[in-house]
Amino acid sequence: MPAYSTLSQTLRSLTEGEDDVIALMATVACEVHHSDARFDWTGFYRVIGPEILKIGPYQGGHGCLHIPFSRGVCGAAARTGQTQLVADVDAFPGHIACASSTRSELVIPVRNGVGELIAVFDIDSDQPSAFTERDADQLDTILTDIFGQV
Repeated sequence: MPAYSTLSQTLRSLTEGEDDVIALMATVACEVHHSDARFDWTGFYRVIGPEILKIGPYQGGHGCLHIPFSRGVCGAAARTGQTQLVADVDAFPGHIACASSTRSELVIPVRNGVGELIAVFDIDSDQPSAFTERDADQLDTILTDIFGQV
């Protein structure tokens, strides 16, 4: 499990004064990805139109280029506005297999300072049940601190 307080301080230092959303996303994806060996794919799917997400920035292998709000774990997070903590992706109705190695997934909605959904933050693992409520809560706090300012 990452040292979330250290990760938060590092990200705060790296992103201080930055207001470019893509630069912020790239920095967050990189730092979070390298903070824990459980994280095989770490990145953002950005809201680019009505009920459609588009990949990037991210770390790891390829991902799906577009995801509608109506499909998959990322779509569910965007559609409902709620974090999706999925212990077994094969048991998730409508899961999109962007990578065949993914066994569990954590997806957190990302909102800007006025509360608009701008993206979802997606972490995949090749381990089943890799994520905990603590992971979800700590990462949500980090994302809110960074993106709540833009």
